[in-house]
Amino acid sequence: MRAPNLSPLLEVALNGSRDHPRAPRSPRDLAEEGRASVDAGAQVLHLHPYDATGRETLAAEPCAAALQAVRAACPGIPVSLSTSAAIEPDPVRRLELVSGWTVLPELVTANQGEPGIAELCAHLVARGVGIEAGLLCLADAEAFVRSGLAGSCVRVLIEPLDADPQEAVAHAAAMEDFIVGAGITLEQVHHGEGLASWAVNERALRRGHGIRTGLEDAPFLPDGQVAPDNAALVRAAVALIRGRTT
Repeated sequence: MRAPNLSPLLEVALNGSRDHPRAPRSPRDLAEEGRASVDAGAQVLHLHPYDATGRETLAAEPCAAALQAVRAACPGIPVSLSTSAAIEPDPVRRLELVSGWTVLPELVTANQGEPGIAELCAHLVARGVGIEAGLLCLADAEAFVRSGLAGSCVRVLIEPLDADPQEAVAHAAAMEDFIVGAGITLEQVHHGEGLASWAVNERALRRGHGIRTGLEDAPFLPDGQVAPDNAALVRAAVALIRGRTT
């Protein structure tokens, strides 16, 4: 069963482009990893659909198949899809692909430093999809404040990519300070990359924010061991949350 009354928010990013034997790609594997992660305590599922050739995609059919499989396995759990330019770098083509979605997620992540992101967000908001505004660096936070998109977003994702834990924590703090100083009061969810993600998570919890884990972000457990699957990462995150909130 899912961890009862878990607070703050815990998201899990199931795959991305991570090369890991348990990083799911097919709809069936996404559903299985999603279910195991929810049972371990995850409250939101983030995922990247793949096409038949094994490539990440924004195309309507594989996105629909992934969403339907995960929803069948995890009823009532919000699902977030990626809209990353790493999947489709042409902003015009990306908007065309997303406009063709026949099954909509509850949420998308939208990296605020990417070309065409304002138009993409406007399109998705008009269709009733929630926006998780991704801030990968301080320049993204500055662009987000200038864009005026905050009022249309569900939450902010603070996502420093620094490999060094201390640098990642400092970078997360700088982004948080900037958006808070600009008067943005959206819910925040923090994570980093690799082992640094746990240091970013710990700081976020001390600040009362949500956190994200999963094979896309952190293929390592807090002790440095390779995580066997997403559920193990979620269990480690639940332990971290309980240690900070009890």
